[in-house]
Amino acid sequence: MAELSTLARPYAKAAFEFARDNDALAQWSETLGLAAQVTDEPKVAELLSSPSLTYSQMAATFGGLLGDELTANAANFIGALAKNKRLLLLPQISEQFQALKAQQEQTVNVEVTSAFELSEAEAAQLAQALSIKLSREVNLSSTVDASLLGGVVVRAGDTVIDGSVRSKLAQLADAMNH
Repeated sequence: MAELSTLARPYAKAAFEFARDNDALAQWSETLGLAAQVTDEPKVAELLSSPSLTYSQMAATFGGLLGDELTANAANFIGALAKNKRLLLLPQISEQFQALKAQQEQTVNVEVTSAFELSEAEAAQLAQALSIKLSREVNLSSTVDASLLGGVVVRAGDTVIDGSVRSKLAQLADAMNH
């Protein structure tokens, strides 16, 4: 069976192109994010996997779960997904949509994990340096992981920069064992 991200790609691209052409990127981003969260719920996933429901029943049920967040165009999109038995792909569709949106807006989401809480000044300085390095506007979020001992781990899309003390100690131990 084809990988889920491969199956999701044409749907994400179609949703993105429609949203971009209709100046609705933020609205579609929010709707797809919510739809992905709903789909991730085990009971919803079980319901959407049920062979006893027709595609129109699935679309109506899923649309009811999203409530007022669902525009007519988004409802049509959900209907097309239901008809093609692709509603369970919504998390991957949302993820790919977000990547296309970030590429369009020249932004990148960066997750920084540090051993200690970053001050606002440190976070701003790091965001500015990363913005220059990546040639994009950086949306920085940070978490604390004391097991790093010191330093930071930076994740920007597929790029990971591990400058943690834990990583350096592991490299040193590996070098000493060989």
